[in-house]
Amino acid sequence: MTRSEIGKIGEDFVCAYLQHYGFSILARNYRIRGGEIDIIAANEQYIVFVEVKTRKPDSLVSGYDAINKRKKGLIIKTAADYCCKHPTELQPRFDTAQVIFDGNRVRSIDYIKNAFDTTGYKFIF
Repeated sequence: MTRSEIGKIGEDFVCAYLQHYGFSILARNYRIRGGEIDIIAANEQYIVFVEVKTRKPDSLVSGYDAINKRKKGLIIKTAADYCCKHPTELQPRFDTAQVIFDGNRVRSIDYIKNAFDTTGYKFIF
């Protein structure tokens, strides 16, 4: 199984998780030059930009550790682009999800709401 196939499995599970909690999926793998957002979802209050990291149970680096300052900046830049192209009154929120996948099944999803914000970045929503 390739890395992209494993990543897609993780994203599929996170989409189902979000839908279970009343979110609609607006976009997946939204890309601009230099950035990508795995999942964009919304409910009546928030537009949520979700970075998904799928890992093996024995992975040395957690999914959260892989989302460094540079990656956060690219996510924020991409979210700003999305909001310019798709204006909304909803409050933006940046979430992360770590999916543990053992090669046969998803063992767990660890979802963090408001994992980071735009403080320190030159983007205003």
